[in-house]
Amino acid sequence: MAARRDYYEVLGVDRNASEAQISEAYRKLALRFHPDRNPGDEEAVAKFKEAAEAFEVLGHAEKRARYDRFGHAGLEGHGAPHFHDVSDIFSAFGDIFGEGLFGELFGGGRRHPGRPSQGADVRCDLTIDLSEAAHGTAKEVRFTRHAACETCGGSGATPGTRPEPCRYCGGRGRVVQSTGIFSLQTTCPSCHGSGQTIAHPCGDCRGSGFVKRKVTRKVDVPPGVDNRTRLRLQGEGEPSPNGGPPGDCYCFIHIAEHPLFQRRGQDLICEIPIGYSQAALGAMIEVPTLEGSEELHIPAGTQNGEVFSLRGHGMPDLRRRGRGNLLVQVGVEVHKPISPEHEVALRQLAKIENTHVSSKKKTFFEKIKDLFSAESNDRSNNSDKTQSNQT
Repeated sequence: MAARRDYYEVLGVDRNASEAQISEAYRKLALRFHPDRNPGDEEAVAKFKEAAEAFEVLGHAEKRARYDRFGHAGLEGHGAPHFHDVSDIFSAFGDIFGEGLFGELFGGGRRHPGRPSQGADVRCDLTIDLSEAAHGTAKEVRFTRHAACETCGGSGATPGTRPEPCRYCGGRGRVVQSTGIFSLQTTCPSCHGSGQTIAHPCGDCRGSGFVKRKVTRKVDVPPGVDNRTRLRLQGEGEPSPNGGPPGDCYCFIHIAEHPLFQRRGQDLICEIPIGYSQAALGAMIEVPTLEGSEELHIPAGTQNGEVFSLRGHGMPDLRRRGRGNLLVQVGVEVHKPISPEHEVALRQLAKIENTHVSSKKKTFFEKIKDLFSAESNDRSNNSDKTQSNQT
């Protein structure tokens, strides 16, 4: 058996490609190798199926994360794509080609009215704090979706009546239009593809068969989620209009701002104020983390703005093992106002510092002296040139 190609290679995208880029890459390949465009070409059909398998994995957040971590082996028994024939691909991804004439010609929209279609997806939003994002949590979310009307049982017709077959299309949901040598199937303009009409619509759902309902569901949030994370609640979306499976609900995660920590990827940043004596002499200080406080050694001679790292105290990675680091940036804090005792000590320190200037300070003052000397020489030279020209 030939080795299976990398799915990113199949679609021609890099591993950091967005969902939109993956969908567009699949759409182009599907149109290029579509069986209707390549009649009798078995190689094109094989590439058409290969692209569909790649999109089935990379277009799904959970499957993509598993594939990134374990490769093809990680999909065995966990939602690996299985397409027995081309019609299965049309059923799964027909909507990516879009509605209208283009979709009708190349497998999009409702090309197979007899095959039940999946319901539409819905969205909800969830805000959690940084600690919950780091350790994972379980939350409840509320969102609105449609459910079968209890009054008419989902038929859309007034109780005691029932829908009738559409007379325009004969209940097929499709009509055929002939133009010269071409025949084009289109959605029935009378029943809009349902194949039936309702003479007496239900008063509660107005003939749609569905009414809006607010539902509450539990969401398991894994450790390491970020503001870009989207969680899928399978089967919690809109019901199918023709008996197919329901859509999904996608929960978008939002992380609330933390009073102490800033997030940068898997790392956390915390600014800690320290005293001048701690920076000069060194000290052990307590640093807050998401798990509690940790001791951090501040070496003698620490400069303002220096950064120290506490390994493994950052955020987990959603796709692989390990955690980021906590980056502690210290800032030397000057107390205001100072006590008389502090003032006496600082004035004595000032005298010592004027006597024993550090090498860095010497270098800095030497640069200033050289700069002023150079500017003075330039002004003197310019003055001599001016007098010479006047003479």
